[in-house]
Amino acid sequence: MTTQTINTTLAASQQVHHLYQRAGFGISPQEWLKMAHWTKTEALHHLFNTANKSSLLKVPASPLAAVLSNKNKLQKEDRNKLQQEEKKLLVQQNAAWLRRMANPQNDALLERMSLFWHGHFACESKIARLAIQQLNSIRQHALGSFRDLVLAIAKDPAMIRYLNNQQNRKDQPNENFARELMELFTLGRGNYTEQDIKEAARAFTGWSSNKNGEYVFRARQHDYGVKTFMGKTGNFNGEEIIDIILEKQQTALFITKKIYRYFVNEQVDEMRVAKLADLFYQSNYNIYSLMWEIFNSDWFYAPSNMGNKIKSPTAFLAGMIRHLNITDIDDRSLIGLQRALGQILFKPPNVAGWPGGKTWVDNSTLMIRLQLAAVVYKASEVGFRFKDEPEQSGLRKLKKLDATINWQPIYRLAEGINEEELYSILSDYLLPNSYKTGQNTLMPFVAHTNREESIQTLCIRLISLPEYQLC
Repeated sequence: MTTQTINTTLAASQQVHHLYQRAGFGISPQEWLKMAHWTKTEALHHLFNTANKSSLLKVPASPLAAVLSNKNKLQKEDRNKLQQEEKKLLVQQNAAWLRRMANPQNDALLERMSLFWHGHFACESKIARLAIQQLNSIRQHALGSFRDLVLAIAKDPAMIRYLNNQQNRKDQPNENFARELMELFTLGRGNYTEQDIKEAARAFTGWSSNKNGEYVFRARQHDYGVKTFMGKTGNFNGEEIIDIILEKQQTALFITKKIYRYFVNEQVDEMRVAKLADLFYQSNYNIYSLMWEIFNSDWFYAPSNMGNKIKSPTAFLAGMIRHLNITDIDDRSLIGLQRALGQILFKPPNVAGWPGGKTWVDNSTLMIRLQLAAVVYKASEVGFRFKDEPEQSGLRKLKKLDATINWQPIYRLAEGINEEELYSILSDYLLPNSYKTGQNTLMPFVAHTNREESIQTLCIRLISLPEYQLC
């Protein structure tokens, strides 16, 4: 093999590594054995083709269904019991989604896009059925038409309840959804007027949900009067309001810029984003085309766009589970880790979602991140406080998790590799391409009792580095 061939293969593997960090949640050892020799194009086709074949999730029955549909009020004790069962179901659905993200047999791009849109259309539901219904709407349109996605969210019972649109009635409009639709979901602040909000709210009157958690249009509550919205006058309904918003190229620019910050770089290249936004607008808001253009572009793989983003708590947890083939973590432990790290699925801090970036880490969350692999690996403890607790609350203890690491795939990854090359192979697999800690700095802290222990402790040390927090 010539030097040129080696360099080409290395460049291709770095591209695939970067692609799966951003468009997924990293690569399992099994995947890396296969994908390290793929071209960027092969990896892209694999990501997009599998995402297109995904099915919707099974919507769970709600323990609170009896409360929602029963006209006779239940006793307080019975209602509280049902609410506790509902909370347990939400925990199960949360953990199931995190495990799908971490499982290499699932569709990495679809799960990553769903996580992005989950943060964009931030919504908390205390009913698991509604949360999964909304997630299904997101999954169905995550790589499809942005118009269809916005419309699905506007008719989503979880969002309707979260933003009080069930209270939006003729002669008594509620402006919550109309305001957030423009400020957070489509146009961005400053690109509409207060009068636009009032007129849009009138158009969405009657968009509601029933006790079974289904969208219903209540015709008697709808305002059929003439409305003037963004310079246009007509007897508009909610769907027509969405179409007028999408006619504005500002919508394409706002969404494209947010996608760029999330998937590429928080330092926005305005000219590049403008070109992408024009493509997005001209494609009639085709999300698939926009994401393909981003991931297929040479600039996406430039050193300046590698290793420059802090992993979200969800991406960090899913990635570590995938890298180490971790199993048997119970649901409540996964929820506890999410809370300690500052991101609980299905429970955003507000309708604006999680701010991301540098807000993901502080003294407490960084300590947990750096020591979590060791907690899983051996009986150690980490002192921490939840991100939303004051410092005077004192430290909690994160004890050894009931978890299992399957080391066999990593052993196969290291087959035929001598001791001198082991560091290079495993650091290439686990760390961002632009960050490599010096071998001489780390190796003295790696056990050398036998080869298996060397591999294990080296992996744990690499995952415990600050560089592992980046992608």
